[in-house]
Amino acid sequence: MSCDLLPTEVDGPHYQGSVVDVLNDGWDLMVCHPPCTDLAVSGARHFAAKIADGRQQRALDFVSLLLDAPIPRIALENPISVISSKIRRPDQIIHPWMFGHGETKATCLWLKNLPPLVPTDVVDGRSDRIHKMGQSKNRWKERSRTYLGIAEAIADQWGSISI
Repeated sequence: MSCDLLPTEVDGPHYQGSVVDVLNDGWDLMVCHPPCTDLAVSGARHFAAKIADGRQQRALDFVSLLLDAPIPRIALENPISVISSKIRRPDQIIHPWMFGHGETKATCLWLKNLPPLVPTDVVDGRSDRIHKMGQSKNRWKERSRTYLGIAEAIADQWGSISI
């Protein structure tokens, strides 16, 4: 399991290296998005191989490392996955349509010392556009993007909580 962060797509400060190197740097909040490739139930047909070669266990170990980090407030995001059965059930399941976007995309949140997110803009016209996204070299990246409405809710609702 790689712990390396992706390059930034926008200007500004961005650490790119192993997240393990900065977990003990005195953070008061961590919102993490570990890779779902070896965990998401959408890829269950490949689980036998991922279990046999250890990929799934390495991914679960990485999730445990993040959830156990010495950070007082943690939110870990992943789709419906084996985290629920192998580590613990999520504290909340959200969808983009709860935060101003018309898509359905079940997103689980495992929370430590954080309240569940409160929907900010429930919209109609829901579609499963992300699920139906065609094959491309960047499909994985496009499917894993955090919607702006969800990111704004995280910043507004969790960014000012004091420890």
